[in-house]
Amino acid sequence: MTLLLERDDATLEIVDGHVLTIRGEADFDSAGPLAQAGRHWLAEQPPQTEVSFDLTGIQVASSAVLSVLLVWVRSVQHHSLSLQRVSLSLALKRLMDITELAPLLPAVETTCVESESATASSER
Repeated sequence: MTLLLERDDATLEIVDGHVLTIRGEADFDSAGPLAQAGRHWLAEQPPQTEVSFDLTGIQVASSAVLSVLLVWVRSVQHHSLSLQRVSLSLALKRLMDITELAPLLPAVETTCVESESATASSER
């Protein structure tokens, strides 16, 4: 794991050498720094490198997070990288469905991981 950005509200890490991972409360205050740090890391990767995005650690979805995701997708395309997987939290998946942005993700696979708290609530 490589830490790219650490803030009080959110962190950006590289997991398993190729997965950009956001954890925390990514919002309008953190969106710019998250987008920039991820974009810089993507620019350093050799062409054809396979990368993935893990946004399952984001429990409160906002349009700011979608903006970060779209900046990263443009960077993947600009640098001729291969986007393999986008993993979304349930809240973010719902927002993607509402905004109909999912077709803009050129990932081989887009998955949704339900949070533990949502799972616990539905079991009650």
